[in-house]
Amino acid sequence: MAEIIYETSQVIKRPIDVVFNAVIDVANFEKWNPTTSVTRKISSGETGEGSEFEMKIRGFGLVKQTLEEFDRNKQVKIVPHIRMLGGGHRFIFKKLDENETQIDHEMIMIPKGFFKLFSPMMRAMGKKNVDALASCLQQYVEGK
Repeated sequence: MAEIIYETSQVIKRPIDVVFNAVIDVANFEKWNPTTSVTRKISSGETGEGSEFEMKIRGFGLVKQTLEEFDRNKQVKIVPHIRMLGGGHRFIFKKLDENETQIDHEMIMIPKGFFKLFSPMMRAMGKKNVDALASCLQQYVEGK
């Protein structure tokens, strides 16, 4: 299976813990993420490795998601559980100074089954979605 990866970086003018907490607070994505209309946490306990959420994502419907590669203020990967598509969105955080955080985004898409036919269009769709998410995340976090 061919992976489709789109990478981009951004700088948010907020402390790293504020930025990281906004990203892992998946239950509040609907407040700022343009592709998500409904979100809720379905696992109990503190948010961390293996935490589970459900998100209603435009084009996919209600999708279970988990947090993986969880390393506070350093990295997290949001992994959707969709039969037709594997991968996830990895966020890598770097503290630039007290009030500036860099996020490196890696959108990984692994088409499965019939969805492989859409591979040529998936990179452009991934780019569009990640760029929109990054912009909305920045507006949301810097506006706090």
